[in-house]
Amino acid sequence: MKLGLLLWMTSVMPQPIADQTCLAATVYLEARGESIRGQMAVAEVGLHRLEQGRWGSNLCEVLTARRQFALSITSKNYEIDNFDAWTKAWVVASGARNTWLLPESLRMRVVPGASHFVANYAEPQSWAIGRPVAVIGPHRFYALN
Repeated sequence: MKLGLLLWMTSVMPQPIADQTCLAATVYLEARGESIRGQMAVAEVGLHRLEQGRWGSNLCEVLTARRQFALSITSKNYEIDNFDAWTKAWVVASGARNTWLLPESLRMRVVPGASHFVANYAEPQSWAIGRPVAVIGPHRFYALN
């Protein structure tokens, strides 16, 4: 399925299903070759941003915000064609969302407080100041205020 079609479909889905789809697509695009832990960390960043309320009022708004995640910078013609990776991303996204429904004190977090991540191979960004919260696979995760 083309990414553009998937994103259009989220505009006509009930919001909880749209949010699940956007989160799964983000995990797929950002971390499909990573461990479950790495994928969960990517999902947590999106959920943490939603909770902070500065990037959008639902997960799809947060994850499609301009130049923030792969959903906004990947070609809409990109083909999501790895069914196994999509299924894994869907399960990880579902688990992350279910964990986020728990009271904050009960959540088991992979990257506590992380609101940003960057690939290890990329030049450090101006916002990536200090030590990352975690380094998991090819990503460094940061907690920024």
